[in-house]
Amino acid sequence: MAEILGLYAGALRALEPEGQATGIYKQPITQADVTETGIVGDHQADRRMHGGEDKALHQFALASYDTIVGQYPQLDGIAVPGAFGENLSSAEFDDQNVCIGDTYRIGSIVVQVSQPRRPCWKINHRFDCRELSMFVERRRITGWYYRVIEGGHVAVGDPMTLTERCNEDVSIATFTDVISQHRPHPDMLDKLIHAANLNADWRHRLVQRRDYLATRSGNAR
Repeated sequence: MAEILGLYAGALRALEPEGQATGIYKQPITQADVTETGIVGDHQADRRMHGGEDKALHQFALASYDTIVGQYPQLDGIAVPGAFGENLSSAEFDDQNVCIGDTYRIGSIVVQVSQPRRPCWKINHRFDCRELSMFVERRRITGWYYRVIEGGHVAVGDPMTLTERCNEDVSIATFTDVISQHRPHPDMLDKLIHAANLNADWRHRLVQRRDYLATRSGNAR
């Protein structure tokens, strides 16, 4: 049975060297109250990129830390659970076996996968490793966001159970792979666009990209 092995939350801190505010520095906690906007007491600096109802909770696969340390040995002991700014850890789930729209019950809360995380420059600054965000995207180990369907209480050790899967062929890794391609196949873009329960902003961006590529293809002919 899958269970929550780690919960993380944190206040805003300055990110060196420029001092931008960030919520990436999380501390382990044993339990939390969760609302539609995430863990009570957790903070995000830029709600356009992290936080809000469609990005209320972030999960990063535990196994991905081994992948990172394997590539960057200098991060051993630094790239540890919670260090990527995630709120949840579980050994059983990763970017390959979690799909857009998946619904999970965790403790008394119900959450739904809304989109992948897009790694940004703050990860590079956090770990003083300028290529780390690109590596995470290339290896398709970005992690994913949840929207909260039912708020409540969650604690370390709570079971995590998949209760519904509506897009079995749109895993987080597949989604990241398609959007990372220079010219993804239109059929693959359509598959993402029609994925149930995808973040509406992502759906809009994918439609724009599909239409743009179709226009470019027409011009090429």
